[in-house]
Amino acid sequence: MRLDAATPRQHLFAAMLGLIAFLTPLPGVAGSETGAKIRQALQDWTQDFNVGNAARICDLFAPDLRYDYRGFPERGYAEICSTLQRSLKDRSKRYSYALDIKEILVAGDLAIVRLVWTLTITENGSKTQTREPGMDLFQRQPDGTWKIIRYIAYES
Repeated sequence: MRLDAATPRQHLFAAMLGLIAFLTPLPGVAGSETGAKIRQALQDWTQDFNVGNAARICDLFAPDLRYDYRGFPERGYAEICSTLQRSLKDRSKRYSYALDIKEILVAGDLAIVRLVWTLTITENGSKTQTREPGMDLFQRQPDGTWKIIRYIAYES
């Protein structure tokens, strides 16, 4: 890829791949205490989403969040929270996520999670599923929690 012809998404993807390459040689990061905290945060979010807990649905994301989802413009915290809360309030459909964490790589106050979300939408008795592979970049917050500051995802 020529950098002068690359799109902003290609730059973001290249930067995330570079960070992964930087983090990969670190020993034992997936089993670390930090990895366990991040895994738990993702599992808690999945449970909150699946039971419709709109009050906590934005807690996983940092206020300075930026994200890319294939086919849509870059967005931030306000857009993801609005979309998630609107989806949970929509009584004509039932949404649920299943989480498959592939790996968690930690370096200092940053961590990358490679994962796949499977979204099931039930509407009028009919179910539709989509698989959404992606990478989440977490950062340790001043209060010690880990929140997503960047993510990139796409439908496979």
